[in-house]
Amino acid sequence: MAISSVSPGSTQEATTYQVDPAHTVVEFAVKHMMFSTVKGYFRKVSGEIVFDETDPARSSVTASAEAASVDTGDPNRDNHLRSADFFDAEHFPTLTFVSKRIERQHDDTYHVIGDLTIRGITREVAFEGTYLGKGIDPWGNTRVGFTATTTINRKDWNLTWNAPLEAGGVLVSDQVRISIDVQAVKKT
Repeated sequence: MAISSVSPGSTQEATTYQVDPAHTVVEFAVKHMMFSTVKGYFRKVSGEIVFDETDPARSSVTASAEAASVDTGDPNRDNHLRSADFFDAEHFPTLTFVSKRIERQHDDTYHVIGDLTIRGITREVAFEGTYLGKGIDPWGNTRVGFTATTTINRKDWNLTWNAPLEAGGVLVSDQVRISIDVQAVKKT
């Protein structure tokens, strides 16, 4: 997470925020047929962010997405993604991320490192994140915004289904780009 500047000596405490699913997008993108990109997202997401503006290393993230809520805009493809060929939503209903540490990379760039669990398999991943700011909504709630991105190899989570193409190559690439836009509201 990139953190806005805070005055030295500030004694601000960490604040807990609840992910607002109506204003949060967890999107993935994967090459299809070696030349085009298919994008999808999860409609049902939740999570909690403990955010310490003065010491980002003390911050943490826990998040989840319901596998059955996958949406690529094509019902047949979505049903295939929910099947045992991909997410196996019946047996593994939730994808989760739990942060382990946050490391400053540059003035405004941080790595959020944690465990990503898909299909019951947990692997460490690093998201490059940016803190976008905070403000008060019209109802008096404090909200914060973040973005985060990473690229994973889907085979690391046993997402191995594929089909060879007649001209060479495969239908679905192994590399999957994950992009997250989060808005979260301060817990009261």
